[in-house]
Amino acid sequence: MAKHTGEKPYTCSKCDYRTTDKSYLSSHMKTHLGAKYYKCDQCDYSGHVGHFDRHMAKHTREKPYMCGECGYRTATRSDLTKHMRKHTGEKPYKCGQCDYSAAQKSSLGRHMAKHNEDKPHDVSAECGYNTNEKSPLLVHMSEHTDEKPYMCGECGYRAADKSKLFTHMTEHTGAKPYKCDQCDYSAVEKPSLEEHMVTHTGEKPYMCNECGYRTDNSYNMSRHVKKHTAQKIHDTVGELHVVIASSKVRCNPSSYLITLRYKLRRRSANVAFECHPLF
Repeated sequence: MAKHTGEKPYTCSKCDYRTTDKSYLSSHMKTHLGAKYYKCDQCDYSGHVGHFDRHMAKHTREKPYMCGECGYRTATRSDLTKHMRKHTGEKPYKCGQCDYSAAQKSSLGRHMAKHNEDKPHDVSAECGYNTNEKSPLLVHMSEHTDEKPYMCGECGYRAADKSKLFTHMTEHTGAKPYKCDQCDYSAVEKPSLEEHMVTHTGEKPYMCNECGYRTDNSYNMSRHVKKHTAQKIHDTVGELHVVIASSKVRCNPSSYLITLRYKLRRRSANVAFECHPLF
């Protein structure tokens, strides 16, 4: 009820921040603990502590984990585990709603989103926005309540969710903490790295619902889908032209195309064609 009444009963003991939700206060309190970033003493790079070992391996060149099948080496055990799936064909991430399986958790996540489209959604009482997960709804509700519990210690910038603050921090540090262990690619955000990694694993998680075409990235899929859209427009043009031809009239080609283009854009049934009789 506090979200609707405007009451903010949860108060930060270290500053004047107040909020309507206990979870927001918990997130805010973490900003007082200090950012978990480190500065490399061998270069200008700085990033999250979770990526310390991976980054330092670039300086030390140490790659203690080796694949017994092909000699591939990496700095971390988790990367070797992922690599081994190329040889074993293992796909440990299983969908609980169909027989789909994937070698990477991110691929399963994209697949599950398709199932979630059919699930009941949580709905915002303010504007009708709906989602099938609680976390995105909380982030969305912050747009109505103006809650921004995540604060940048460098400039005071505030964000509604942790991922936005993390992305913002890279503006200060210049960091691209998500590194590919198989090439020099690096990214500011984890989803970008996840999409890049499928170029190494050979997975093609993006599938066209029209024809079954698969690809390893969203950009290629977007281009492919446009081909189907163009074909549908072409078919529609053909059907309209047949109807016009059957009425024993000849259209001036230029005016026909201009009128049709306008008709497709406006979806108007009241646009006249400039035609000439056949007899």
